[in-house]
Amino acid sequence: MNDTPLASLDPAAVRKTLLDAADLAAAMTLPRFRQGIAVDNKWTEGFDPVTEADREAERAIRDMIAERFPDHSLIGEELEPKHTGSRFAWIIDPIDGTRAFITGVPVWGTLIGLMVDGRAVAGLMAQPFTGEIYLSLPGEAHYHRGAERLQLRTSKVTGLAHAKLTATSPEIFMGNGRDLSAQWKAISREALTVRYGLDCYGYCLLAAGHIDLVVEAGLKDVDITPLIPIITNAGGVVTTWDGGPAEAGGDCVAAATPELHAAAMAVLQEVAG
Repeated sequence: MNDTPLASLDPAAVRKTLLDAADLAAAMTLPRFRQGIAVDNKWTEGFDPVTEADREAERAIRDMIAERFPDHSLIGEELEPKHTGSRFAWIIDPIDGTRAFITGVPVWGTLIGLMVDGRAVAGLMAQPFTGEIYLSLPGEAHYHRGAERLQLRTSKVTGLAHAKLTATSPEIFMGNGRDLSAQWKAISREALTVRYGLDCYGYCLLAAGHIDLVVEAGLKDVDITPLIPIITNAGGVVTTWDGGPAEAGGDCVAAATPELHAAAMAVLQEVAG
């Protein structure tokens, strides 16, 4: 068995698939952005929006990947998963941040990732309105915008007092019979500043060194898996609140440095008791 991160796959083929998938998604999403399209609610209580752009982009991406890698599993946000028993699984969130998408805020993005044996090894976040792509394969993480190409590096912040912190919203720490608001209040009080509403964009800003810490609760696998390689290959750390792997989602912490991650974990665990 090949134990390299991509196993038997050609890195160039993986890179091309990620970038081609981003182009496919942009063709479905960008023409509908800020156009007042219809929005459906996936929940009977509360609000979890989905649009035709979400569904059509995911179908297009899945069809392309299935044609190139017919034996691979496919796990998406909007459609039923395709489990093949393969070592390889592609993770697809056509519009991460649909609330941002439907309100005209350009912090949503298309997320596509690749797992080998349950480990996230490659990932992409594309924001077609700004023309930005954050791309990572084993041993590398880069930012692309037009002809610009920069290596991603997290900040060197090690303490919470100097950390720029983000979460999607304070409401994500309450619900489904849980109340994690005390943990969130404790860590946000210690941070330098807090910003909300960035969705996947916040994790990529962490990888680029602009944000230092992301703390979230109740994530799905599609919300976080494609972002893990981008952050870790830029020098950051991503785990669940109990220190485990984050590929399955749940309550997650992403930090610019191991020291900052440890400091955040200490606060979360102290408050939890």
